[in-house]
Amino acid sequence: MAHKHGHDPHAHAVFTNDRLEEYAPRIEGLARDHGLEFYPVDFELVPNTFMMEVAVYGLPVRMPHWSFGVRYIYQYVQHRMGHSRIFEVVFPGNPNRAYLVDDNALAENTLVTAHVLGHADFSRNNQLFDRMQRQVGYHIVEQAAARANRIEEAIESRGRNRVEAVLDAALALEQNIDTNRELHRKPYPEKPPEKAGPREAVEGSFESRYRALPGEAAPEKPVERKRQMPPYPEYDLLWFIALYAPEMEDWERDIFLAVREESFYFYPVFACQIMNEGWASYWHARLLREADFLPNQVYLDAIKTHSDVVRPYAGEEAVSLSINPYHLGFCIWEQIVEELGMDRARQIRAEEDDFGFIRNHLDEDLARKLKLFNYARRPGTGGEERFIVKDRNIHALRENILAPKFNYGGPRIYVRTTAAREYTCGP
Repeated sequence: MAHKHGHDPHAHAVFTNDRLEEYAPRIEGLARDHGLEFYPVDFELVPNTFMMEVAVYGLPVRMPHWSFGVRYIYQYVQHRMGHSRIFEVVFPGNPNRAYLVDDNALAENTLVTAHVLGHADFSRNNQLFDRMQRQVGYHIVEQAAARANRIEEAIESRGRNRVEAVLDAALALEQNIDTNRELHRKPYPEKPPEKAGPREAVEGSFESRYRALPGEAAPEKPVERKRQMPPYPEYDLLWFIALYAPEMEDWERDIFLAVREESFYFYPVFACQIMNEGWASYWHARLLREADFLPNQVYLDAIKTHSDVVRPYAGEEAVSLSINPYHLGFCIWEQIVEELGMDRARQIRAEEDDFGFIRNHLDEDLARKLKLFNYARRPGTGGEERFIVKDRNIHALRENILAPKFNYGGPRIYVRTTAAREYTCGP
């Protein structure tokens, strides 16, 4: 059953639960009344097995590769053991695509509907999300499906082993992009610059006055240098290989560029996870509190689900050695709204990512309230590993939270040219 809702005629939801179909447009109207702005959201209820596939692959249809099967098995085992549960998967774009599990309770999917609207507001208004969305083109789901079809055609014509070897290499480097540069980059200029370095500014007024000081020798006439490749340290390895690696066929270069484009799309999701999940959790809690059209039992069950989502610990543990991004983000946003107001909160949502969010807004009082601490591993007397609480230093705490988020959690690698014009890599 399809239901069109909202202010955009292209927005629609696919629901099999009549009550959810009734609540969804009213929750969306309440969200817009509170100033949330978002592109249309396409909701769809799907089986739990399909939801796990989407969560593992990262997209409903994506390039085929054995590594996704390995991830699926891990996710399936975690789910069957009760260590993992997926409530929704949402793909930012215009429209946004949101998948909900069809056998979840009405209260759970009601909460998830409000949660998705918070995500949609964040992705439309956050500058990092907006920049990447504009470069990718807002229709990643359709683009990924088209790329998957082209790779299937390559498998038929080139053979699975050959195509899979190229995918192995490209996906091994998927973290190695340069998000400070544009997705659609031009090749290096044919003529080498007069000065070395990619970002050296053209001599301005200060430099020209400095050169004119008494006793300063006139600059020597530039000597044309041989072209280096790359002309400066290059961090965008997928782009560099796709454009400049010798003896690659066009279809192989296309695979490297396809992996690169999807890495650009996913980067804001990774770099803003705490902010984004916290913002969505803040808004689903607020919208549910003010949704007076919900029956009392639906509201109570939804709030119970909310407490499970934003709990600080995994399972029934009393202590956790990892951060729940829903819990941490939710608590920081609550403090920001309470102390600084909603206008300032929206400005922070627009301008920052997790690095600025944690460093600027996780203060000592909140860290103490949330019982956050730094810990260290120590070998035990019997050879087992022990964990000890080191301290609660706020600066170290922030950096420990952020450390896994640098460069997709992988080492930062670049390519440079040596004096012998050979390629080398550096961490």
